[in-house]
Amino acid sequence: MNIYIDFDDCLCETARALSNLAKELFGKEVPYDNIEFFDLQKSFGLTKEQYEKLMIDAHVPQTLMSYEETEGACSVVNEWLDKGHNVSIITGRPSSAYEPSRMWLDEHDLKRVNLFCLNKYGRDSFIKNSEFTLELEDYYKMKFDVAIEDSPAAFKFFNHLPDLKVNVFDRPWNRNAEFPNDNFTRCKDWNFIRSQVAELSAHLS
Repeated sequence: MNIYIDFDDCLCETARALSNLAKELFGKEVPYDNIEFFDLQKSFGLTKEQYEKLMIDAHVPQTLMSYEETEGACSVVNEWLDKGHNVSIITGRPSSAYEPSRMWLDEHDLKRVNLFCLNKYGRDSFIKNSEFTLELEDYYKMKFDVAIEDSPAAFKFFNHLPDLKVNVFDRPWNRNAEFPNDNFTRCKDWNFIRSQVAELSAHLS
């Protein structure tokens, strides 16, 4: 099968790290469980300038490399690779974050996965025509059987795949989200995601 995995808050605990960073930078104390919105400017009560500073600091290499693995993620992904599934990490991180993101994957024994930076947000700094970046028109040519995603803002990027099974990693900011259809399933952890993918794989075979 072809499997799509989002990076932040699926493979690693980005929001927990940014909660600590917002406290360190601005004295904004918003515990992880109180991060109500995917829009962190709104969740942390930041000005536009503060949010921009948070995002710059969040994407420097040493910060990206420090993010903790989401429990069980890497072992499950390696199981899928061992079984012959094709796994692509599709991240909305800016393309300038590619190298440390690739290094994080390599250091977590995920050297075999593909990593692409998808230009979801039309960033001016996005590096075009490289082997690791995707424009939306290129992404929409790709086919996936399964997706693991945490962001309700990303659900629209699955509209072109009516049979796609979307495993929504349970996070505080998606608990009130309305799922587009029955193909979306809330998943509490990677063990549950493993079971969902195993069931689909058995069905397709």
